Amino acid sequence: MRSIRRVPILARAGTVAVVTALATLVSVAPSSAATQLNGSWGPFTRCPVDAPAMLAADGQVDTAICIASSSASGSIKLGSSEVPTGRTDLQAGVITHANGTSTVVSPPGGALVADPAQLPGGLLGLMCPSDIPVVTAICKQLTDNSLNRVTATVESVNTPTDFKLLAGVMKGQPIISLPVRIKLDNPFLGDKCYIGSASQPIVLRPQNATAPSVKTERFDGDGTPNTTGVLNRLSALGANQGDSTYAVPGANGCGLLGILDWAVNLKSGLPSAAGNNNVVLNGASTYVAAFTSPDTAVPNEGRLLAEYWHSAVR
Repeated sequence: MRSIRRVPILARAGTVAVVTALATLVSVAPSSAATQLNGSWGPFTRCPVDAPAMLAADGQVDTAICIASSSASGSIKLGSSEVPTGRTDLQAGVITHANGTSTVVSPPGGALVADPAQLPGGLLGLMCPSDIPVVTAICKQLTDNSLNRVTATVESVNTPTDFKLLAGVMKGQPIISLPVRIKLDNPFLGDKCYIGSASQPIVLRPQNATAPSVKTERFDGDGTPNTTGVLNRLSALGANQGDSTYAVPGANGCGLLGILDWAVNLKSGLPSAAGNNNVVLNGASTYVAAFTSPDTAVPNEGRLLAEYWHSAVR
């Protein structure tokens, strides 16, 4: 006789919400894709429901859920430089396993999508003044705002790991490990200037600094709210999140052949060891979508989740 786990999906989803807290990271912007979803599915526009690992979830050994988290503002400190963050949007799928562990599944384009933010002081603040001739020559040209402006964008690299259920509903516990890099755009820096990389990322481990306000609502497969619906959305709203444990590597690719890497590193104090950096995400709104009971979807839980998600596309 088949043994079926009867772990309330909301218990797992609650901690999943945590993940969303993740939004804790950097400035990411809402998906620019045209996808819009009906009703309670609204926040989950980039959930990777069609990923093979999500589709394979059976609702018994593995259970697939969608998470989404956003924040309108925040900041990230890298060495001696601090960058404000614009609107952030973190989305992913999470597969919870029978042994209590979980696997994060990134959507196409990465779990974190970022809104660009202007670096205070621009290139003048990032590299000037300097007694190095090549940098001094650049500093003298920075009288035009368009030449001085530096745009910073946080980008996902690789797949998030170490997702912890329950961390999202408590304070002081890392929710997830999120590898990112910061792209710096400026005419002198070029279009390949980064702090961090896929091989040496900045790994953010956000945690709740304040407790969120939590509520739940049930809905039908197409997103229509229904007190007896087969799906449930957990909302964790208003939590501030942060992390000060990450290290920051040096800049790479700045200027022709990386000639300005050292200038960025020198003025910004990079590389910067853990403890000297900090990220803050203000008032994060986190959402988790899951079956009210995984038993109702066995053995095709992942495929049914995808079917319902697609039925909500407007």
